[in-house]
Amino acid sequence: MRTNFSFFAKNISAIFVILCIGSSCKKEKDATCSPTVAAIAGTYKLAGLKYQQTLHSPEQDFLALKDDCEKDDLINLQAAGTWNYIDAGMVCSPSGTDAGTWSISGSTVISDGIVSGTIQSFDCHSLVVYSDNLIIPGDRITLTIVRQ
Repeated sequence: MRTNFSFFAKNISAIFVILCIGSSCKKEKDATCSPTVAAIAGTYKLAGLKYQQTLHSPEQDFLALKDDCEKDDLINLQAAGTWNYIDAGMVCSPSGTDAGTWSISGSTVISDGIVSGTIQSFDCHSLVVYSDNLIIPGDRITLTIVRQ
């Protein structure tokens, strides 16, 4: 009896892997994570701001260059197509509170605010957008915001 149990215990992971090869263990993409205004709408905090002078140069961390009073601010993207930048926590002087409009066209966030550019990724928790040719031709700035 011990031999049968030992055989089963050694092969349980192989059996599980074989069962998971089928569709029962695959993670299906959540349709609510498509980059739509309704799915993206929410309150976010800036988590990353990277700059590359060229697509082949190393990334520079522009978030480290921001003032501490800016690093705790919130961005509220509303489903109605408006946004609010909230100077939360440590308030800057003058306050950075602002508001405007935003929308999505294809894979692009169109905004008169900080969140604007081509959507690189969206997983219902974080949104990554990038914009090219902002400071000099060939450069890229990548913004990462995380849902609060």
